[in-house]
Amino acid sequence: MNFMRLNYAVILLFITHFCLLGQKPNDVTGKFYIPPMEKVGEGALLKREFIYPLDQRPEASAHASTIVETPSGMVAAFFAGPHENHPDVGIRVSHLKDGKWTWPVEVANGFHNDTLRYATWNPVLFQPKEGPLYLFYKEGPNPRDWWGMMKYSTDDGYTWSYGEKIGEDEKVGHLLGPVKNKSFQLADGSILHPSSSERIEGDETFWKIHFEKSDAKMKNWEVIGPIHDGVTFDAIQPSIMQLADGRLMVLARTRQGVLAQSWSSDNGKTWSDVKSINLPNPNSGTDAVTLQDGRQLLIYNHKVRTKENRGRDLLNLAISDDGIKWIPVMTIENEESEHGYAYPAIIQSKDGLVHATYTFNRESVKYLVIDPKKLVD
Repeated sequence: MNFMRLNYAVILLFITHFCLLGQKPNDVTGKFYIPPMEKVGEGALLKREFIYPLDQRPEASAHASTIVETPSGMVAAFFAGPHENHPDVGIRVSHLKDGKWTWPVEVANGFHNDTLRYATWNPVLFQPKEGPLYLFYKEGPNPRDWWGMMKYSTDDGYTWSYGEKIGEDEKVGHLLGPVKNKSFQLADGSILHPSSSERIEGDETFWKIHFEKSDAKMKNWEVIGPIHDGVTFDAIQPSIMQLADGRLMVLARTRQGVLAQSWSSDNGKTWSDVKSINLPNPNSGTDAVTLQDGRQLLIYNHKVRTKENRGRDLLNLAISDDGIKWIPVMTIENEESEHGYAYPAIIQSKDGLVHATYTFNRESVKYLVIDPKKLVD
């Protein structure tokens, strides 16, 4: 009976794959077939839910979520407040406990005194192989002048140390740590933090990718890059992946309507020229993860920005065997909204399931669970 069920599942996946390949392109590029919005329980999507309900929002606005697996379970964080860039915006943390998300508690803010308070931005949770859980976040008046902060927790994110400024480097000014997406621990234990800068020089704006490297205890920081001049591509917010041959790859958001890519064959010491891949990008954040089976999984908005539409009302998954050719395999959201679905974060847990979070219309954060074995590429 088990053999028959296995054969049936394989046949079903083959038929699904064949049908998708036979579909005519229906996307903005004219190259891809974008499937209809996935229903929970009918394929690879196992769960899609709010971390907190829309009618019980802790703040008016929420954005830029991050998720991590700890020894005691999943932990998510995001920034929340009246609106982005407001000095009352703080970082909130929630735990998945007994199948439900706990009330998001503020664990960091930019309060200095009664007359000086800065907004906080873009939290990133990271659990090294050894040691405490880290929370990186940005503080400051805007993304051009902000600086990186970090805290640590020895109890999986229930209590936190005092926040400390990461530091400065002559190459980039303020160190930021991971600017949006999770850090990557190398085989020698050191940590590679994907980062970027947004600079205004005269009448020109330059977005540049760089990396900040630390030891396993988040000490002895150094800067790698920037890895491009910000002229051909305005690229920021990279995600780090690793191919089976050991090479590192990043995908990044751009202002040029496409996703950008760069490669490293020496554990991130040097990087190739930044070039575009075959997927669109509406100047919106993405994230990606290397799966245990060696494939690369990307969560992103498969649209381009126009004067009438920011392109964030379509949220998708795409998968790749080699990091070069990508195939859209799931539509997560596909309904018009004022602010859309954006700034996703994605990880794979030890049990093989994929977990993701993303901004829902700037009102809440949604959580996904996906079975990658059912994603047919």
